[in-house]
Amino acid sequence: MKTLRLILGDQLNLSHSWFNQVNDDNLYLMAEMRQETDYVKHHIQKVVGFFRSMRNFGNSLDNEGHQVLYFKISDENNPQNLPQLIEQTISEHKIEKFDYLLPDEYRLNQQLQEICDSLSIPSEVFDTEHFYTSRDELKNHFKGKKQLLMESFYRMMRKKHNILMEKNQPEGGKWNFDQSNRKKWDGSPEIPEELSFNTDVTELLDEIKSAKVNTFGNIDSKNFPWPTSHQECKELLDFFCSKLLTYFGDYQDALHTQEKYLFHSRLSFTMNSKMLSPKEVIDTVVEHYYEHKDDIHISQVEGFIRQILGWREYMRGVYWKEMPDYAELNKLDNHNALPDFFWTGKTKMNCLHKSITQSLDDAYAHHIQRLMVIGNYALLTQVDPNEVDAWYLGVYIDAIEWVEITNTRGMSQFADGGLVATKPYVSSANYINKMGNYCKECSYSHTVKSGEKSCPFNALYWNFLEEKKSHFKNNQRMSMMLSLLAKKSKEELEELQQRARKIIEQPDKF
Repeated sequence: MKTLRLILGDQLNLSHSWFNQVNDDNLYLMAEMRQETDYVKHHIQKVVGFFRSMRNFGNSLDNEGHQVLYFKISDENNPQNLPQLIEQTISEHKIEKFDYLLPDEYRLNQQLQEICDSLSIPSEVFDTEHFYTSRDELKNHFKGKKQLLMESFYRMMRKKHNILMEKNQPEGGKWNFDQSNRKKWDGSPEIPEELSFNTDVTELLDEIKSAKVNTFGNIDSKNFPWPTSHQECKELLDFFCSKLLTYFGDYQDALHTQEKYLFHSRLSFTMNSKMLSPKEVIDTVVEHYYEHKDDIHISQVEGFIRQILGWREYMRGVYWKEMPDYAELNKLDNHNALPDFFWTGKTKMNCLHKSITQSLDDAYAHHIQRLMVIGNYALLTQVDPNEVDAWYLGVYIDAIEWVEITNTRGMSQFADGGLVATKPYVSSANYINKMGNYCKECSYSHTVKSGEKSCPFNALYWNFLEEKKSHFKNNQRMSMMLSLLAKKSKEELEELQQRARKIIEQPDKF
């Protein structure tokens, strides 16, 4: 039976059982589509990264003897959208059956279900064989429970998959070493130069420009740094283990003006495109740890595994449990516009200038830059979560909706009212100064609470607590801060709020 098998751009899993045997009756379909480049405005490095990875994947299948039909963005006969692409291919190649892999985005899941309903031939859907969990595993784990506590889910995953366990107890005597993962990096230990693949993507970039795909951000076409094949992804994983893992946990929350990567792995793109599986990553890291236990403390490894086995799988489970309603949540009723400097990096606030400029230059920022600098500011200035979502989804090379929206709308913007995070992740300048050196080179003073020289985060923080206090009156984790708020004099609070209002009304002046 002549079968068409669709592979989406984030389904680049060479280890999938589909490819165990070569069958001339199977035609694998891949396409670079305007449907996918245009549903949100993407960073140019994100578009280049996915397209080049897709082309490398298609070539790998072809080299193994599989039949591959590949549409480039520039192909004249590329329909540029999924329904027409599938209909056209079925007709031209006399297809008798249609197969596809479970999409990880809700919109594509709905679209493919509608396509299959309209077909006159049978269709079948297969698992991507990528995640540790099924779509419904988190929902089933929390059935009948009021809170979706990640720590509970994480412990279940550790036990189920026997990762860092000793006789059903956590290795090292603790489930979570988060308290050990908050050190400020001050220049020591030395950070190795990052592994960059320096690929020439000029030809691909010209194709994207000729197709008039609307992107933003910066790119060096002669030195594209990201891995775009399974082999390169493996090299990056091995580099992380041998050069960075020893200090990853200690400094995973650190901020520094001169070090954008610190000891982070930069592996999220390799996993979210499925070029590497989370199991391959975790198995490699754990094996390296056991071979080098004299040099690597378990807190470094646990902190890394928690992000993948815990947080990544948890966020996916929340996504499939709560969509599509999750994408409309705005529990704090925030409706302000995203400042223009999110697209330029031009702001006098050094932490935001550094973090946003880095995001525009590299399509990358680590989780504390995303959460406690950029996301913190967006929440304190009460930006509409729809605008925050669109920016985060577009700017980062690893951003796919299933992992982006739960982190952004949930953890970062608290728009889900506490479904993901037990409290809003907001802070004054004190936290930013505590974790890095951004404040030392800033136009504003992190120690001054009000007035023109004061860090905007200070006034914005107290203004946010005052304006949103009704949302948090029953939140125990906010009780101490609300108590401090209540102790402020009417005059002091008014002064803070006046400055906050100026910042919110004209953010691009600050």
